[in-house]
Amino acid sequence: MAYKSILTVLSDPRQLPLLDTVSRLTTREGGHLTALCLGVDHSQTGYYFPGGTPYVFQESLDNAVDEAQDLERRVRQYLEQKTDLCWSAESAVAQIGGVTNLVGMRARYSDLTILTQPYGDTATADTEAITEAAMFEGGCPVLVLPDTKIPAEPAKRILVAWNQSSEAMTAVRRALPLLRLAELVEITVIDPGRSGVEGTEPGAALARLLTRHGVKTEVAVIARTEATISAQINRRALDIDAELIVMGAYGHSRFREAILGGATRSMLEKAKLPVFMAR
Repeated sequence: MAYKSILTVLSDPRQLPLLDTVSRLTTREGGHLTALCLGVDHSQTGYYFPGGTPYVFQESLDNAVDEAQDLERRVRQYLEQKTDLCWSAESAVAQIGGVTNLVGMRARYSDLTILTQPYGDTATADTEAITEAAMFEGGCPVLVLPDTKIPAEPAKRILVAWNQSSEAMTAVRRALPLLRLAELVEITVIDPGRSGVEGTEPGAALARLLTRHGVKTEVAVIARTEATISAQINRRALDIDAELIVMGAYGHSRFREAILGGATRSMLEKAKLPVFMAR
């Protein structure tokens, strides 16, 4: 298996450096890159003076169209220089409530979606919705790059955050093309419970599975010493010089993550390394 259909979604010119990583990974995989340049209409009907809604709506929609087309022009100018890259670019416009379906449909027919971090200097108000749309509506794994950080080609050391969940297992399966190329994959288990399905050998069954796929693995069972699981994962990844983190996403509902917090949301906010997520 390889990532032959790769999608990236841009909604702001500040995200253009993302194309460096995306184009190199696509070329390495011998795949096709689709760049979706998104314009979002944030107008909310009902908040304007009586009779003014149509005028405000049309102006906002026109601005979104102009922004999407300008972003597509810039993307095309960059990608046309990549003579060894198979690619296509398109612009699309949606109201804020339609972003989920628009991105989800594109991601559904992709092997991998690569996005910038939903929070930070390059994030837009729509980046979080785009990330969730790819995973939930598209059922597509997402590679999130903090501050458009360019990972090694390929990542030599990878940390797999393992908690025996179905989401984590899905992420591992989807990440196999990357795991096979790594020199070492550490399966990191944080404070495992003795009542888990793996009993007294947490991570051992996953290690056997990956070894049969030719992945060189180690298992590290560590105590939780940080305030959050995401902080613990980040710290461990830096300690072992990992270049990529693989983890399951949204083991809890998105509503609970948004209100109460969770490992997925916290990781999306504070990740120091590229993160491969799936559910």
